[in-house]
Amino acid sequence: MPKRRKDVLLQANYNLYNNMVLDKELINRLLDEAKGVERKRMNFDLRSSADENSQRMLNALLPGTVVPIHRHPASNENVILLLGKLDEVIYDAEGNEVERIRLDLSEGKFGCVIPVGVWHTVDVIEPSVIYESKDGAFGKDGSEQFIRE
Repeated sequence: MPKRRKDVLLQANYNLYNNMVLDKELINRLLDEAKGVERKRMNFDLRSSADENSQRMLNALLPGTVVPIHRHPASNENVILLLGKLDEVIYDAEGNEVERIRLDLSEGKFGCVIPVGVWHTVDVIEPSVIYESKDGAFGKDGSEQFIRE
């Protein structure tokens, strides 16, 4: 199994053929880990190796987590809700909120695609787990945080 993080190694469930199973047990462990950290979120890397030129992860998010407004100039961001309820919040170039995209399984709203270069963040309404993916290695993909002057 690939190494995930140095401080916490979440064990995924693997079946007979060594395929990872994303199940309720894994989701619950990820949410429990998020409860134990100040930033109130925890991700689980789904790539085969850190050398891949992409980002694919589960991200457990709790209400009150602060994800800085940011954008990805070289990739869209695909977000699929697995559990919970949240708003993807879209901003214009001046930092004004222009749209909220509610993701809520009970409303049949399962995910969204944030286009290349669009400023965004997330407002977590109830404990949530998303699958997110984007192109480019973390820290090398050109992502930028919005800075208010």
